Amino acid sequence: MGGQPGGSEGQGALGVSEGLGVQGALGRMGAQEALGGSEGLGVQGALGSSEGLGVQGALGGSEGLGVQGVLGGSEGLGVRGGTGGPGRARKDSGVQGVLGGSEGLGVQGVLGGSEGLRVQGALGRSEAHRALQGAVCQRCWLLVHHQQALHMQVSREQYRSLVSAALRSPPRHGRRPLVLYMVDMLDLPDSVLQDLPQLVPAGSNILVVGNKVDLLPGDSPDYLKRFRKELLRSCARVGILPAVQGTGGQVGRTASQNLVDVHLISAKTGYGVEELISKLQHSWKCNGDVYLVGATNSGKSTLFNTLLQSDYCKSKSSEVINRATISPWPGTTLNLLKFPIINPTSDRLFRRQERLKADAEKTEEQLSDDEQKYLKCLKKQGYLIGRVGRTFQQQKSKAVIDFDPDELSFNMEEEPVFSSNKPKERVEFTYNELKDARWFFDTPGIVKENCVLNLLTEKEVKLVLPTHAIVPRTFVLKPGMVLFLGALGRIDYLQGAKSSWFSVVASNLLPVHVTTLEKADSIYQKHAGKTLLKVPMGGEERMKEFPPLIPQEITLEGIGTLEAVADIKLSSAGWVAVTAHLEDKLQLRAYTPEGTTLMIRKPPLLPHIVDIKGNRIRGSASYRTKRPPPLVENLKANGTNKKRGI
Repeated sequence: MGGQPGGSEGQGALGVSEGLGVQGALGRMGAQEALGGSEGLGVQGALGSSEGLGVQGALGGSEGLGVQGVLGGSEGLGVRGGTGGPGRARKDSGVQGVLGGSEGLGVQGVLGGSEGLRVQGALGRSEAHRALQGAVCQRCWLLVHHQQALHMQVSREQYRSLVSAALRSPPRHGRRPLVLYMVDMLDLPDSVLQDLPQLVPAGSNILVVGNKVDLLPGDSPDYLKRFRKELLRSCARVGILPAVQGTGGQVGRTASQNLVDVHLISAKTGYGVEELISKLQHSWKCNGDVYLVGATNSGKSTLFNTLLQSDYCKSKSSEVINRATISPWPGTTLNLLKFPIINPTSDRLFRRQERLKADAEKTEEQLSDDEQKYLKCLKKQGYLIGRVGRTFQQQKSKAVIDFDPDELSFNMEEEPVFSSNKPKERVEFTYNELKDARWFFDTPGIVKENCVLNLLTEKEVKLVLPTHAIVPRTFVLKPGMVLFLGALGRIDYLQGAKSSWFSVVASNLLPVHVTTLEKADSIYQKHAGKTLLKVPMGGEERMKEFPPLIPQEITLEGIGTLEAVADIKLSSAGWVAVTAHLEDKLQLRAYTPEGTTLMIRKPPLLPHIVDIKGNRIRGSASYRTKRPPPLVENLKANGTNKKRGI
């Protein structure tokens, strides 16, 4: 295994005195404790200071280990340890699982093979393995603790190769895999990938999951039914169609894949997740392993973590399996993560159903204080809330206090010495628990082409991607007025007989600015990259490298003041729903950055959005939108929690 860049012994793996320190690789273990002496690796070279992980040391500055060596470039560490077995050097590979875990790289492979630095000699084989069990790769550490993303150049072809190879592997248990295809409802239809049918083998079952419905406000009682229909329509456009019931009760296929169902969920708030779990458990006899597939930022890792704490996985899994790293940066998951699925026997299904019935009879006041606080937090983040519980809990043994009075005794002439905390005993699966198991896999997100998020920095992505319930912002514009969505999109109202309404559905942190056609160009030149338009940020230097806005002519005809005629979708930055008077013909010009996709969506996703615009602010073109109240499912309804149409 090529474990050292440039031929230096061991430096490519963990670094010597100026390279990546032991603490950066092994967590909080001291250098002497990890490597057995003062000759061990340095610590401050990796951390930058004694208090935290320094960016320079982490990213490979003058004294730190280079990014290529950490991430597995042409001479760095390989990454196939994430899927089991020893790794091999491979250019532009991901780093999930580089530093071990129960199925990750062995100690010898991590530290550079026969020529690299060996921990085995200092600690012995078993101790070295235990020392690295809790280690995480540097990229995940930066994402979780410092919100810093290392820029990964993983091509679309590499993503496709990994996902396709996993899905086309020989069937286990005599059954083909089930593909759980996750779609971002905020980005329809772009989040439905055109090449998905080529990734999935013929004859596979596909269950489509529309995520992030909690972020969109309801514009009518049956808006969730409309979402479901639009999701089905988007899947049909790329060739993912449901099976057709033929004569004599036979099922015929209209495509090479079989769309078995469509579910709307929120992986973050838990809405619809319990229903999804029930559906997956009832399909146990028809499918083998389950693969979670979708575009980047669709919420796959969030759903993986939610299911890891649910009835869908073996009860011990949450203690054995590491949670997936969640980040707004595209492509967080760089290899296959997995957990074993619990066998839904008749007894388990019965016990689960009894728990769900009991939960549905509870009111919010009957919940524990912690549950009420958690629900209160979720209500601020989304419109639709769910409660994901557990029926099958791993029984924990009572804690035993290990008390040694000799360790606490000392006289006045001695300095007190406190022993280090003993490491937690790691929980592991036995062979018998896993020999016939079926697995749930989280695959890497497939990067969308022509997406505005690919042009943005980390800070900009955090502003553009919605994380809380979207409050629509409606403006009434006359011909000759212009609407800016940050500096990422622009809509000019060129011609029309009357005023029209433009409702912005985008992140609440992304500013909207309305001006006249005469001032629009000068405002963009003066304020792009600055506070007024906010995104992109970084002033003139940032805008020099940012692509220019490219115009596209649009003609719409109004269908009445109560219903939007179309959505103008500004890539993945959001969309603007246009509502105009009946038969009023509008001439518009919309702009998006060069290389990104602008599309007209008909019918609009929220056609009645103008109904929730609120009262107009005096002397302004904007309205004061009142946020709709949230709904908590599987909880006994009260006066403020009524069932919505689904």
